[in-house]
Amino acid sequence: MVMEREAGRGANQLRPMDCSRNVLDRAHGSASCSHGETKVLAAVFGPKPGTKKNENPEKACIEVIWKPKTGQIGKQEKEFEMILKRTLQNICILSVNLNTTTSITIQVIHDDGSLLPCAIHAACAALLDAGIPLKHLAVAICCCVEESGQIILDPNKLEEQKTKASVCLAFPCCVDSLLGEELSTNGGGGGGGVITSFTHGVMAVEEYFRCLDRARAAILPLSKILRK
Repeated sequence: MVMEREAGRGANQLRPMDCSRNVLDRAHGSASCSHGETKVLAAVFGPKPGTKKNENPEKACIEVIWKPKTGQIGKQEKEFEMILKRTLQNICILSVNLNTTTSITIQVIHDDGSLLPCAIHAACAALLDAGIPLKHLAVAICCCVEESGQIILDPNKLEEQKTKASVCLAFPCCVDSLLGEELSTNGGGGGGGVITSFTHGVMAVEEYFRCLDRARAAILPLSKILRK
């Protein structure tokens, strides 16, 4: 049975997504992304000479700065910084622009759930706008598991608070123009291996794999938007 949600949305139905590049004047690359009422701005600065402390100077360095809508950065925001940095390190070609640092600033405009996937999409579009060499883009989605075992995709803030567990999953979304003939083995759809998996709460192993299957089935429309 498919659960009815706010505005008649089904359990597998995603909120409208919008993504725009080149939205800020002073950044080297920028983008805005919205998933329903959730909205994020991303700005890219660099690459600048030199790497951060404890980073390998024989590779390009990625730095992520997360700015909440209000107040000081907390534990969750620090966690999001780390996850986003690792995600972007996976998709950027770090063997180009050695011993440089590219900074990505994430500004949260409004958080109505599924914030991390929205930030991943905004960061990818901003990197593309800045001309940073990428292996591919990343397409991300959040899945929540209710107490009944029902799985819902792209939850809003209220749904995130009511469900027992959630997982954010990111997959490769290959764009032919980024690599020319050097295409990923996953093809153009981006449904192959998982780049990022971040869970919150407690879910059974079988529930996690059900979320993985649902997410893979739902990323095609997101991939098309990002590629466009």
